[in-house]
Parts: sequence; structure tokens; C-alpha cells
Amino acid sequence: MFVVIFRAKIAALDEQYKIMAERMRQLALAEFGCLSFESYCEGDNEVALSYWPDEEAIGAWRQHPEHLEAQALGKQKWYDSYAIEIAQVSRRYSSHSWAIN
Repeated sequence: MFVVIFRAKIAALDEQYKIMAERMRQLALAEFGCLSFESYCEGDNEVALSYWPDEEAIGAWRQHPEHLEAQALGKQKWYDSYAIEIAQVSRRYSSHSWAIN
């Protein structure tokens, strides 16, 4: 399992962003094998965590036309800066029922 960690410095979020973010979450989960997708904002910082079965799924997601559009809009108007990290999860512990299986 892999995790994609997206961190961004927010410039300005609008209604279009909310619609696009929800669409991207639904698309990743329904069509690209994403196991879990969650995001958090604090002040002008956003962090999104998405969990994937393999790097091939991440690559396919990255190149999807709607996701490419979202990336372009993020660079143009929603974010001042961003960083993406991809890591392989080698071990996981949990006592919560909401955790990824």
C-alpha cells in the first residue's frame, strides 16, 4: 500500500474548488482503486492523504484528464505552493474502526 501526501499553502478557495475537490475524491475512490482519501485545512494550510494499492494506480490517477484540469486550476488560482510525497506503507497499527483495511 502507498500513501500520497499532498501539502499546500492556500491562496484562495472558492465554490469551484469545493465542487472539484469532491469530484476528485469520488473519482479516485470509484475509478482508480484509491482505498481512502481525506483532507484537512488549518489556517492557510491544506493536507490531503490518499492511500493506494500500488504505484500504477497512482500514475493512472495522476494522468486522468479531470485530475490534470484540477492540477492546473490549483496552480493557477487555489494554491500559492504545494508539495507531494509518495511513500510505501510498510507497517500499520490501528485500534479504530475507520482505519484502512
